[in-house]
Amino acid sequence: MRERERERERERERERESSNSSLLGGGGVDGSIHRSAGPLLRQQCASLGGCETGDAKLTSGYQLPAQHVIHTVGPIVQGACGERERAALRSCYQRSLELGEREGLRSLAFPCISTGVYGYPPAEAAEVALRTVREYLQQKPEQFDRIVFCVFLQSDEQIYKTKLPKYFPGE
Repeated sequence: MRERERERERERERERESSNSSLLGGGGVDGSIHRSAGPLLRQQCASLGGCETGDAKLTSGYQLPAQHVIHTVGPIVQGACGERERAALRSCYQRSLELGEREGLRSLAFPCISTGVYGYPPAEAAEVALRTVREYLQQKPEQFDRIVFCVFLQSDEQIYKTKLPKYFPGE
């Protein structure tokens, strides 16, 4: 029984690593984006040579309503979430913001990075996301017209509703 559970966990780990760092589509948000954008997104992603944890890369949006997609690879959390994982998650948001700025994008939408099968605790991930975006906007307040935090679970929505006023009071 335990051997079977360990094998399933190793299989899930391989799936997590291959689906996201390759940028070739997997489950969750990544899979939804790929299905909605169509096969040309996968072709362009294949030409990028993957993406390291904490980095970000840009593609066209193809059949999505967005002109571009910024892909980022969040950290995998196994057990306790430490400074290494926090730094990697911060880097996901920071690099995405920098890439958006470099490409002249005026709006960005962020999902809850790493909180699905990657195991990052949602409340901690929201703190990192909100703090990182707030700090960036304090340095460059005119850079973006709009930044949206997209949530799919009611529990995530509640977390963001609770934490948002701490970082964006009155907004």
